[in-house]
Amino acid sequence: CKIIRRFKRKRHVSGRHGGTMNVFDRSMKRRQKTWASRLPEHHEYDYLRDEVGGRVADRVYDVARTFPLALDVGCGKSHIAEHVSKDIVERLFLMDVSHGSLMRKKECEMPTQCVMADEEFLPFRENTFDLVVSSLSMHWINDLPAALRQIHGVLKPDGVFIGAMVGGETLYELRCSLQLAELEREGGFSPHISPYTAAADMGNLLGQAGFNMLTVDVDEVQVHYPGILDVLYDLQGMGESNCAWNRKCLLHRDTILAAAAIYREMYGNEDGSVPATFEILHMIGWKPHESQVKPAQRGSATASFGELSKISQPQTSNKTDKP
Repeated sequence: CKIIRRFKRKRHVSGRHGGTMNVFDRSMKRRQKTWASRLPEHHEYDYLRDEVGGRVADRVYDVARTFPLALDVGCGKSHIAEHVSKDIVERLFLMDVSHGSLMRKKECEMPTQCVMADEEFLPFRENTFDLVVSSLSMHWINDLPAALRQIHGVLKPDGVFIGAMVGGETLYELRCSLQLAELEREGGFSPHISPYTAAADMGNLLGQAGFNMLTVDVDEVQVHYPGILDVLYDLQGMGESNCAWNRKCLLHRDTILAAAAIYREMYGNEDGSVPATFEILHMIGWKPHESQVKPAQRGSATASFGELSKISQPQTSNKTDKP
């Protein structure tokens, strides 16, 4: 597809000395994703994105309507679109920060338009889309509340946002093993796994962005690898290496060997493999519209909770048979 490039000239959030929300190096993340997309065996690292993309598509099917125009924020290689039929989504905009990922997009039924843009700055007018989806991309956004407000803005009234992102317990096995190994070998540790959003915070973030009728649920995907190096190689092949500004770029050989031993000792399976857990936060939020169901006003109830036990009890008769 023809790729349209749209970037803001000023990125206050992404600069090292920019705004207050400045955790990730967005230009580094773009380079990581582009590098991963150019690997000869790039499709071998799509297993997690394909799995989560299918789960997001299932939630799209749960909404009993057809969406004339939809947007996929941080689409990667269009891991959601391949699971959605043109009867549900008639036209789809694919947006990603990486040109290489867009060039590798997978085939889908509906017409698509590719837009190369940063997820932190949506280059679309307000009230444009009937549906916005996102899968495994938003955890790299610096200012997540602002990004959710932008998604809310580009949705039409009564439009829906359906997304998935990794949560705070993701890769806890790898995080713990690296920290213990660095403490043992180097006397301190540095963050090698980037910070993630906690599941308990997502509802508040969606509500503050203006969404209503919220749904947040948590999935867990566990992948088994031969060893810790295979985990690191696959994360790199996915374009999911750490891009936090405070990341430590070098891991000493002794530290890696120690981490591998700790990983296998603490979390290893009987067959010699090691697990890597991905916590997936699924979220659904609707842009308000007058046609949506609204809660009843306070004080309008016709029964109290104290009367529920009486309502559920069967009625008994006081009549007695006459002789």
